[in-house]
Amino acid sequence: VQFVESGGGLVQPGGSLRLSCQASGFTFSRYDMSWYRQAPGKEREWVARFNSASSRTYYKVSVKGRFTIARDNAKNTVYLQMNSLKPEDTAVYYCNTEPRVRAGYWGQGTQVTVSS
Repeated sequence: VQFVESGGGLVQPGGSLRLSCQASGFTFSRYDMSWYRQAPGKEREWVARFNSASSRTYYKVSVKGRFTIARDNAKNTVYLQMNSLKPEDTAVYYCNTEPRVRAGYWGQGTQVTVSS
């Protein structure tokens, strides 16, 4: 099992970024996929989830209306479109399956920094 997150960077408040997570080593289409983030000095928190069976999406309240999770099963990839970014969105962003296909495993993440 492997997750490779990418697409992070430095962006000004109000800007946008699109994160990608390339997954491998399991049957991607069978799993819900989530994005998580971890800000400096804080615990990792859930951000968004894409249900594999229903295609319904779920969001942390603070990102709802600004972030959109999507997936491409043919590419084994999950995306997070982030608009209207705020400084409090600064964190390392990770993807993972729900439930965990590999207990305790996380990819390297991708750093998002929102600052003027």
